[in-house]
Amino acid sequence: MTAFDNLDDYLALPRVTALALSPDGTRVVVARSTLDEKGIAYTGALWELDPDGRGPARRLTHGAKGEANPVFTAAGDLLFTAARGADDDPASLWRLPAGGGEAERIAYRPGGISAVHTATRADRIVVTAPVLGHADSDDEGLRAARKDAKVSAVLHTGYPVRYWDADLGPERPHLLSVGADGTLDDLTPGIRGSLRNAAVDIAADGTFAVTTWSVPGPLGSRRTTLVRVDLGTGLRTSLVDDERGDAVSPRISPDGTRVAFLRETVTTPEDPPRITLRVYEFPTGKTSDATLGWDRWPTSLAWLPDGSGLLLIADDHGRAPIFACTVGDELPVRLTTDDAAYSDVKVAPDGRYAFALRASYETPPHPVRIALTGDDRGTVVPLRAPSELPELPGRLTEVHATAVDGTPVRGWLALPAGAAAATPAPLLLWVHGGPLSSWNTWSWRWNPWLLVARGYAVLLPDPALSTGYGRDFVQRGWGRWGKEPFTDLMAITDAAEALPEIDGERTAAMGGSFGGYMANWIAGHTDRFRAIVTHASLWALDQFAPTTDAAWYWQREMTPEMAVENSPHLYVDSIVTPMLVIHGDKDYRVPIGEALRLWYELLSESGLPADDDGTTVHRFLYFPSENHWVLSPQHTAIWYRTVEAFLSEHVLGRPIDLPELLG
Repeated sequence: MTAFDNLDDYLALPRVTALALSPDGTRVVVARSTLDEKGIAYTGALWELDPDGRGPARRLTHGAKGEANPVFTAAGDLLFTAARGADDDPASLWRLPAGGGEAERIAYRPGGISAVHTATRADRIVVTAPVLGHADSDDEGLRAARKDAKVSAVLHTGYPVRYWDADLGPERPHLLSVGADGTLDDLTPGIRGSLRNAAVDIAADGTFAVTTWSVPGPLGSRRTTLVRVDLGTGLRTSLVDDERGDAVSPRISPDGTRVAFLRETVTTPEDPPRITLRVYEFPTGKTSDATLGWDRWPTSLAWLPDGSGLLLIADDHGRAPIFACTVGDELPVRLTTDDAAYSDVKVAPDGRYAFALRASYETPPHPVRIALTGDDRGTVVPLRAPSELPELPGRLTEVHATAVDGTPVRGWLALPAGAAAATPAPLLLWVHGGPLSSWNTWSWRWNPWLLVARGYAVLLPDPALSTGYGRDFVQRGWGRWGKEPFTDLMAITDAAEALPEIDGERTAAMGGSFGGYMANWIAGHTDRFRAIVTHASLWALDQFAPTTDAAWYWQREMTPEMAVENSPHLYVDSIVTPMLVIHGDKDYRVPIGEALRLWYELLSESGLPADDDGTTVHRFLYFPSENHWVLSPQHTAIWYRTVEAFLSEHVLGRPIDLPELLG
């Protein structure tokens, strides 16, 4: 038995979520979340690891409500955010001294503190925190007045008004400098939403920060620029303002003379984005493209301590390895060679090692050390984490196919331990979201092993529009969602069904977000599957585009012709497969109206409509309090148990009980 055989055991597995490295490279700290006693939320704690990988992990914090956002000061103190008071107290800033002792609260705001930023060689702490009203002095009074009057109304004067699962306004994020006595000085007074979802980096000497800065454009659009903020005066200077591309993920060089960042070109209905590494030089104001000839899209970056280059992460054929990019060289060089995806890369000050979280579809995120120099360059050594990695209920392999146009297509296939020619497993095609994404790393939320433990083989393919295969691979499906992405999925499903371990007569398909869109499209274009699960899915593209939280993006990318040619709702009368529709009401990326319309049209217009008395083989699982992903543990459990029951009934022909808590 494994933890995946029992859903409660799976939900209780600890999860490593972040990694921090002290400026001197001697201390590694990870944030680790565990399920609380009631089983309805995850609580974080901070653990210190041996950077040599020999000693056991040591727990540092024990707050009842948990801790998050670990970051070190130049002096080696560990900062974090935590709520340690009344039930409605927001997260404050706490410090755990390097020399030991109890943690102390060093900064508090009524609206809480959302992020912490420090300098590596200076005593400088900056936080990101929400501010209510137009002046910082109004914040506390306005919060109390709105709370007492039970007012939640927001008067908008611009766009956007929502983001994923949050209603925006009237509070807006600001940068605040933390004084020695805990005072908070607003470095960005009077701004109106420019720091929403901002990425901030502090210069090593603590004199300035570089942050992304959101700028409004036509038709409610937003574009992202880079701004330098003097941390002594608050003076702001525009660095990169490019109408043809967004500037994201700024990282200041160790000597403070350059800023590396990622540039993502503005898309059009004909052209997908291109993401490249660029470097801005302070003395000259010039910007150079460091990865011009590289057909991969970097997603994160970290400077080497001598400033000679950077470490990049980029999707690559179902993996997300670390690449070394030397400034001036033509192309980055792959550093890690395993089948893993990396994140949270931190480079030690002597340049010998980097520390990171490593994950794959065989292991959840866990801390590792990567050699950057010498004969063992690229060698990865796992550190001793607070808990062991879980045993899997099966094995992972790759599937390859050739698309209709001759393009190679690949994906992961998770097989039950007992799958063999004599005992073939039913197949579940699981389509990823995005659509610019890849099945290349562990997901606690979309985890194939839970269904593998129930006997299914789970196919995780990367069709057209997937990242990690070059820009041409994305271009194949750009504006053609129902064409190459669909035919790629069918081709690799054919290849999987041809394997002796697979029972091609018992198959199902599922997906969430764009994967839900594809599930809907599949339902209207083939009857090869016995059941289809569609989560947070796009149904009517002309309806979706103006109602999503980023309507300007979809209006820019999706022409009326594309919406008509690729909208699943126009093929509802061809749907003859039982469907399970799942949606959360707090999903603002794919609004609930998509599911409501899909549900009504399934029952009234599909090729498998409701009977005259209203009974139907279709099902609609609705979460009034959940968002795009359905994240709370108790609802995650209901999600998986309902999916399992639906698949068991229609794929295996074995009805099983639904979760009792559904009523």
